[in-house]
Amino acid sequence: MRKILAAFILIIILFLVFIGLRFGSALAQEGNPVPYLLSITKYELTNSGYEEVFSTDSVIRYVSAYELKYPYGMAIEFMKNKGWVYKEQLGSGFVFEKNNKIITISTRQYSKHYFIWDVPKELDN
Repeated sequence: MRKILAAFILIIILFLVFIGLRFGSALAQEGNPVPYLLSITKYELTNSGYEEVFSTDSVIRYVSAYELKYPYGMAIEFMKNKGWVYKEQLGSGFVFEKNNKIITISTRQYSKHYFIWDVPKELDN
């Protein structure tokens, strides 16, 4: 029984070390890291391209992989699929237009491997 308990504790410690090494200082940068870690886990298991982290009255936050050759590709692709046309990048924001309406989605890097992006809720209005 002690060997099983020791093995279980070792597995938990290795998992926590892996999380710490994978995300480092990013864990606390957005407050509670649990919704981000759960969304990243779901993203990695489903390989859907992006995963919703949470939703507020004004925005929906998503997480997706950060790739050097096309870093914000999934956010731009998401908007194109909704019928929005990419216009320009302003800093960390991307400007889109649809039916003479302009919206901006903001992006920021969460860790070396992932970035988060906020889409206004009035997207489909």
